[in-house]
Amino acid sequence: MTNIMGIDQHGQTYHGLGKHPRKTLLERLCRASAQKIYRDKEDGTTVHTGYVIGGLWIDLFKVEPFERGNK
Repeated sequence: MTNIMGIDQHGQTYHGLGKHPRKTLLERLCRASAQKIYRDKEDGTTVHTGYVIGGLWIDLFKVEPFERGNK
């Protein structure tokens, strides 16, 4: 399962966004449209990193379980 979360510019978190984070965020925020956020990487490429929805700049992150083996 894809576990995606978002964090807006105010520090509000949006957990469990699933496989389609844009659709889920639009439903949760009762909005109809979203614009993509892009960031430039050091190697010169540009990547899509989140959405602007209703004045909120929401960066998306992939969440993976933390596991530590026994010593």
